[in-house]
Amino acid sequence: MKYALISVFDKSGIVEFARSLRDLGFGLISTGGTFKLLKDQGIEVSEVSEITQFPEMMGGRVKTLHPRVHAGILYRRDVPEDFEALQAHHINAIDIVINNLYPFEEMLHQGKDDATMIENIDIGGPSMIRAAAKNHKDVTIVVDPQDYAEVIQRLQDGTLDEAYRRQLAAKAFSLTAYYDGIISSYFNSLLGNKFPERFARPLKLEAGMRYGENPHQAAALYRDGFQPARTTFDFEQLHGKEISYNNMNDLTGAVMMLKEFDRPCAVGVKHSNPTGIACDDDINIAFDKMIACDDVSIFGGIIAINRAVTTHIAEKINTMFMEIVIAPDFEPAAFDILAKKKNIRLIKSPNIMQAQFPDLKYKDVINGTLLQENDKVLYQAFNVVSKRQPSQKEIDDMVFGMKAVKHISSNGVVLVKDEGTVGYGFGEVRRSWAVEKAIERGAGHLEGSVLASDAFFFEDTVELLHTNGIKAAISPGGSIHDQAVIDLCDQYGIALVFTETRHFRH
Repeated sequence: MKYALISVFDKSGIVEFARSLRDLGFGLISTGGTFKLLKDQGIEVSEVSEITQFPEMMGGRVKTLHPRVHAGILYRRDVPEDFEALQAHHINAIDIVINNLYPFEEMLHQGKDDATMIENIDIGGPSMIRAAAKNHKDVTIVVDPQDYAEVIQRLQDGTLDEAYRRQLAAKAFSLTAYYDGIISSYFNSLLGNKFPERFARPLKLEAGMRYGENPHQAAALYRDGFQPARTTFDFEQLHGKEISYNNMNDLTGAVMMLKEFDRPCAVGVKHSNPTGIACDDDINIAFDKMIACDDVSIFGGIIAINRAVTTHIAEKINTMFMEIVIAPDFEPAAFDILAKKKNIRLIKSPNIMQAQFPDLKYKDVINGTLLQENDKVLYQAFNVVSKRQPSQKEIDDMVFGMKAVKHISSNGVVLVKDEGTVGYGFGEVRRSWAVEKAIERGAGHLEGSVLASDAFFFEDTVELLHTNGIKAAISPGGSIHDQAVIDLCDQYGIALVFTETRHFRH
């Protein structure tokens, strides 16, 4: 007789699967709650303790960790010595293992206490899964209830071959690696180990993408199995076609920018850089200021708003081509206006301002992967280093500017006026070129504006500020040219603040 060992926490579909296995002539072995469920359903099944001749103990911590179980799983059918060992010890071969694991991930996301988390670390399950997957040449490992129907069909058709068992083994090893990745992330988090010697990031496929940044690149979206424990971001697509790789990348950047601001705020994003950011007590005015910063580049971009989309905003967006609008809500009339556009994606996120982002950023490089903390610090100091003190309005715009410039590709600068961007320059290899671009884009709105820079600048930038009537600037400082820059600002009556906090973004 062939035997199947069943030990599952997730019992969905298991009764039907077990009954089908019995109908195909399999003897069933099971544990604890699974055994009781199958027995109650009238399915003939043996308890593991009958096979091991040893009772479950320590509250179920020890039940399948026994040679009679693992020898039955690991038995190689083409090795005579393995067969002789089974015969000598009266052990039956196990041909199918059906197992899924204690819900450590679910308990983590529910915020359970440490004692509960420890008891939800599965030991016997991963051991059986790995043993069966290792011996997939002869043993079928099933860890996903979605595979039950196909396994039965293949058993009936005689097509449960080694190639298919290898697929199931790959899925099994991926499951145990993912599971252990969440557990290791949990322990490292408790200990504050951001950069452990060995790093296992648990990623689970969330969705396929039509393609990546370009049509010839394949892509997919994965979810971090550990991170959602700290994430409360609700995301509901109300209208439009599926979200692409570029959409998701830009959407993430837009929400990160939006979270910098508490007042009503609108953000426009294109290719992960802002086309405009603006705040105001009135969300309609904030939106208009954001669009006014650059009403051309926003074409085909993403708009993120931290208040409900109004009819005023919807009517303005309706005159443009926009990829995505994300907001806490949409006024009914505003939604009706926008939903008439076939391709625009409308996303509702009631708690958009509670979105959490990973503590670490990852970037693949030659021979490895770089990890660093996300840039969550705005500034460590606010030192007025010029003779002229900035006005309160200039200070407000300086703070706004630092919040905006930390999300721009380096070298990057923004020009800010009345808590809205009026010009920006980014991705330049020379800072003065970025300043020139910002001035060019902010033409007509430079008077009373403030420059924010993601890193220190030299005298050539001060000359540009003076020539164009810009009277205040904020930067990290930290250059050997700092004193010369300060002296030149004093000569021109420019208020200058150093923050001692650089915001490079590459």
